[in-house]
Amino acid sequence: MTSGVGIAAATPADAEAIARIYRYYVRTSGVTFDDAAPSAGEFAHKIGAVQRAGLPFLVAKSAARVEGYGYCTPYRARPAYRFTVEDSVYIDHDRRGRGTGRRLLEALLADAAVVGMRQVVAVIADVGDPASVLLHERCGFVHAGRLRNVGFKHDRWLDTILMQTALS
Repeated sequence: MTSGVGIAAATPADAEAIARIYRYYVRTSGVTFDDAAPSAGEFAHKIGAVQRAGLPFLVAKSAARVEGYGYCTPYRARPAYRFTVEDSVYIDHDRRGRGTGRRLLEALLADAAVVGMRQVVAVIADVGDPASVLLHERCGFVHAGRLRNVGFKHDRWLDTILMQTALS
């Protein structure tokens, strides 16, 4: 399934491919609440900022291309949340269903644990596709709640599903 796909720390050289992957989801779906996709330069800055904060920003690469990416960011800015992060995982739309998302999420969880994080929260837009929820369940996340009608995109109101997992 994911034969030939490796997981590595993202670099600024990956930013164009990351921007391309994300741009597809911004334009075609409600899985992200962004209305405009960040540029490759903005993603290069984000890669650096996440990594300088000591958190993982990873890519899944085959010999030919970046097939997906994932990262962890602080869940909230207040000091009491300093051991909790939120994960984000995006797979190139034509490479979904091959196990790459699971490998990325497992690597993110392992890397987050190494740097002392204790909880990981997933905030998943409920667009009717169960893939993200199933991915998180398979990686040990449990349902923690639902926020109803908190996002409006592509002419419809969307809920978010909250999930979380403990790392220690």
